[in-house]
Amino acid sequence: MSFYTNERQTRSTSPSFAAVVLFFASFVRLGECQITTPPPSTPCSAYKNCDTCVPHTKCLWCFSTNNCTDYPVSWLLPPASLCQLSQARWGVCWLNFEALIIAMAVLGGTILISIVVCCCCCCCKKRQPGPDRDEERFARRREEIKQRSEERKVERKAKHDEIRRKYGLIGDADHPYSKFENE
Repeated sequence: MSFYTNERQTRSTSPSFAAVVLFFASFVRLGECQITTPPPSTPCSAYKNCDTCVPHTKCLWCFSTNNCTDYPVSWLLPPASLCQLSQARWGVCWLNFEALIIAMAVLGGTILISIVVCCCCCCCKKRQPGPDRDEERFARRREEIKQRSEERKVERKAKHDEIRRKYGLIGDADHPYSKFENE
């Protein structure tokens, strides 16, 4: 029972790992890393099972026909006439091309979304959260208008008080008859 759960866990995490490995392996050819001359290559048709076929990057194993063929390098994906994507294996026997395409699409989409989110975050950080110049200018202008309004209000009150005093409408403590007015 524990073997089955371990195998299931390995199968669920392995497609993404294999996709990454195959992605990087597609850029590196093993023959270029060796200094000595490589031995003459064996044709792919000589391999009789998946485990011996897929370690060679030039070979493709098809489960529907149970044969190893040369990978069609002129096509990115093998054509359906050669082998269906669900039956084709390249790199590892347990990962078919459909799963590889899905894993690469998810990985590429995740990378693109991450780049877009990072760009948006950087753009938002550069913009200052404070008020912009126009808002500051309007606020200063409102303050100036409010200040002038207060000054005019004080001047009007002073003039009105002076007129009231002149005609005796304001009670002054200095006025000699002010104490009799309230009786």
